[in-house]
Amino acid sequence: MLQLIETVKQFGGGSNRILVIGDVMLDRYVMGEVGRISPEAPVPVVLIKSEEVRAGGAANVAANLALLGISTHLVGCVGVDAEAKTLSQLIKASGVKPNLIASKVRPTIAKTRILGGHQQMLRLDQEDSAIFSAAENTNLLQVIKIELAEKPSVVILSDYAKGLLSETICQQIIALCQTHKTLVLVDPKGSDYSKYKGATALTPNKKEAAEACHTNGQDTDLISKVTALKTKLGLGFMAVTLGEEGITLIDKIAHHLPAAARQVFDVSGAGDTVIATLAAGLMHDLTPLQSLELANIAAGVVVGKVGTAPITQADLLEALTAKQGNEQAHKICDLAELLSKVDVWKKTKQKIVFTNGCFDLLHAGHVTYLEAAKKCGDKLILGLNTDRSVSAIKGPTRPVVHENDRARVLAALESVDAVILFDEDTPLNLINAIKPNIIAKGSDYAANQVVGGKEVQSWDGEVALIDLVEGRSTSNIIKKMNI
Repeated sequence: MLQLIETVKQFGGGSNRILVIGDVMLDRYVMGEVGRISPEAPVPVVLIKSEEVRAGGAANVAANLALLGISTHLVGCVGVDAEAKTLSQLIKASGVKPNLIASKVRPTIAKTRILGGHQQMLRLDQEDSAIFSAAENTNLLQVIKIELAEKPSVVILSDYAKGLLSETICQQIIALCQTHKTLVLVDPKGSDYSKYKGATALTPNKKEAAEACHTNGQDTDLISKVTALKTKLGLGFMAVTLGEEGITLIDKIAHHLPAAARQVFDVSGAGDTVIATLAAGLMHDLTPLQSLELANIAAGVVVGKVGTAPITQADLLEALTAKQGNEQAHKICDLAELLSKVDVWKKTKQKIVFTNGCFDLLHAGHVTYLEAAKKCGDKLILGLNTDRSVSAIKGPTRPVVHENDRARVLAALESVDAVILFDEDTPLNLINAIKPNIIAKGSDYAANQVVGGKEVQSWDGEVALIDLVEGRSTSNIIKKMNI
């Protein structure tokens, strides 16, 4: 989590930028109260209290990026009307640099939502989703080539099936991006994803993924079918958004991320936030999984707001900081909780490292040792001696720090993935229950002296001896305190 926080703090640094191409639209919100049914027809009467206009569709994707601090350009199409002027002003106000073509034959896409309280009562749409003419496509492609010549780090295709992102346009964009080795992320529409062939990744929702795989959303084999589709299209990965169920990443293997939302008011625009935050993470060298962890948290923030609302850098940092605190506390496990985590880690083929110790008065030597132990694998479990067992080993004046406090401080270290207290003389029973891939111990031990060493080797694991930082010890600190 610390890495994600530090990455978000870096958003906006450097000269890199992201280009968004897609269907831009104006979102209107007419908000009021419902107190009676109309005498003219069996419909509620909404007493208007306020109105808002926001940038929607691809413009909302771009707004998410800009408010995260990312330099963002936007290509889209508007009509020659009042809505175009309003939308252009909103886009510029969010910090996005728009390059919009104007069409005399189609209106600016606009959606007007009527809300009674937090409940959407009605939506009115203004659009013409007919296929773009040859002249419109020529104009559009010329603008896209100008933007791609600036070599953005990531290109996002935000497809709302309104005619702009035809198969021809998509394939030309993807081919140009492949030439420049530019990442292409697509928020797709429709049941035929062949037009996105060769993109880096697609981010469909569950319903869209099911339609593209020609199956129903309840199909238990959906992930395997999405995996097959990913291979067929030559994609790097796919991320399927599952609403209240979270997000599933289909990469070399499938990873599921549970939903991060605490309270859901409106899912409008959540997909825009996901693809924008995913792109921002990838641009800053996060892995697809790390980037989706970030996107999942961002989506959890925006669904707690009413209407299409982009994430901001401050919102995301606040959510990450809160989650970091919760996750640190959750690292401290009893045996049942730990074995549940271990089962998930093993299913995802992550290498588990185990180490143990008293860790009284945490110091630089401890931290350096744990960082080195973590590098031996993917997940580090720390078996922590209880106060009783520390006293048995170190004498009646130890420990200095209570076991619960020691556990909480160790859980705050990024290198530590789980902490479990044990009260026995050795952690052998714990090691046999976990069956780690690696046991790490200080190099002041010999391999044949490490408790559990023979056992871990019996299931093809290994013992790793870690060099200690000379002159750093709790005993030395206590001596200095007593001088």
